[in-house]
Amino acid sequence: MKTQTELRTQLKQIDHKGYKAYKVLEGEYDFGVYRLCIDHVQGDPFATPSRVRIVYRNQGNIPKQYFENKHRRTAVEDYLLRRLHRFLRSGDGRAAKGSGKSGLVTACRTSQEILERTAMRISAESIEARIEVGFPAFGRTIAAGELSQILFQLLPDLCEKTFHLQPQMKQELDKVAALADDQHYIREQLIRQDLVAFVADGSILPRESGISQRPLRDAVLFHSPDSLAVTMQLPHRGEVRGMGIRQGITVIAGGGFHGKSTLLNALERGVYNHIAGDGRELVLTDQSAFKLRAEEHRCIHETDISMFINNLPMRSDTTRFSTENASGSTSQAANTVEALASGSTVLLIDEDTSATNFMVRDGRMAQLVSDEKEPITPFIRKIRSLYEDLGISTVLVAGSSGDYLSVADTVLQMDCYETKDVTARAKELAAPLIEETVKKTDWLKKTVRTKRIEKVRVHGWDTISLDKNELDLRYLEQIVDESQTAALAYIMQYILEKSADGKKTIPALAAEAADKLEKDGILSMTPRNYGAGPASMVRRQEILACLARYRML
Repeated sequence: MKTQTELRTQLKQIDHKGYKAYKVLEGEYDFGVYRLCIDHVQGDPFATPSRVRIVYRNQGNIPKQYFENKHRRTAVEDYLLRRLHRFLRSGDGRAAKGSGKSGLVTACRTSQEILERTAMRISAESIEARIEVGFPAFGRTIAAGELSQILFQLLPDLCEKTFHLQPQMKQELDKVAALADDQHYIREQLIRQDLVAFVADGSILPRESGISQRPLRDAVLFHSPDSLAVTMQLPHRGEVRGMGIRQGITVIAGGGFHGKSTLLNALERGVYNHIAGDGRELVLTDQSAFKLRAEEHRCIHETDISMFINNLPMRSDTTRFSTENASGSTSQAANTVEALASGSTVLLIDEDTSATNFMVRDGRMAQLVSDEKEPITPFIRKIRSLYEDLGISTVLVAGSSGDYLSVADTVLQMDCYETKDVTARAKELAAPLIEETVKKTDWLKKTVRTKRIEKVRVHGWDTISLDKNELDLRYLEQIVDESQTAALAYIMQYILEKSADGKKTIPALAAEAADKLEKDGILSMTPRNYGAGPASMVRRQEILACLARYRML
């Protein structure tokens, strides 16, 4: 390890030289209370900024009690990352002058969700922060003086104001840890009380806009119907009342624009914890819950969709169905069995984004086209067996599919964002339906061979590029952060290069990767220079979904 004096000397030696000379700075430097690690230097001032780590000494600084278990540690790391962001935003966005990305100092962006991220790690020994720094240049000539300002003025100030424990910071940490404990307690209660979700009274479900996840001002606060109310004694907040959504089949009905999809959206994002002030911090959903929808034009690899699609013209085998261009119904059938194969025990569905012929079959159309001539078995015929035989619960938004009232255990009506239990009335209107059984099987039979991936890239939060092959993730609606997309890119590369052997199936590979993430953390699959961007934790469900959509298997 070099000293900061040696770093100053190196900067003076390369000043005014060509940009490539910055490469000599890669390495570790001792700054006393922290270590500066320059892991990767950008090749050009217009390229992706350089990758830098700050390893701050934590002995006797932030007490271990704040990160003694996983849920607290993740919450505290998230809190520190947000403090770092506030510090960086307090400037003008650039810490130095120059061309291209010179002087830009950034870190992994945060969302309303609390995620385990590579950008911030804490232990009893250290706090490790990963940041991106645009090494300054004028044209392509090194501006060492500008970089000195960043390394010897900005970063020490950042460490002092972000990581050094102060009285106000301790008070904030107390609140962060308390919320993490309460959220963890509710998740434990979901299991113990046979619930798929909990929505606390007073929650703010509507969002600011279609492109913002911030809470809507002056929104109607959530209040549980008495018949569905559950009271929990949280470790810190004490008694909290809210709606418990029970295992089984729950239908959310109501008129347009009355809050049906808003509630479902809160539930689908409830697989993650949320920050204080979000309004959904006490909206928690079974962490395996998966949002299903139709996804036309996706590829499907050797997937058994026979419980929904059978007797196709041309005698296509739907027990090992493959296509490069799926229809709405076949894509939703594949999405459903993939969710089951990934271990999901809760399915979330909105009729607005579903294939109509997959969801229901109109009575008059059934008279016109007999069952023998219709290859699609609608989801409504399988939904009851999915729960009773396989333990798979469903939460469904149905504004016009009244047939689902016949199979529902609970029916909620959203009325001007107020939630009403109308189960009794729905049962009066229900009519008998044909139901069919579901049997567990190996739904995904495709094995995956080893494949060398030279380069991975991420384009926004919805597209991964593996070499020249793009992977479209826009319909995986529970990806909530670009860093998750980056993580999936790294995981895909890891699986294809190191786990795939031509014998393991897609579900087996996804389960193996998820186990490794749980055991070793997201850093275990993240390259040192993380060229596609910072990464954050993802679920087994999204890993399997990526593998299943990759056209080059």
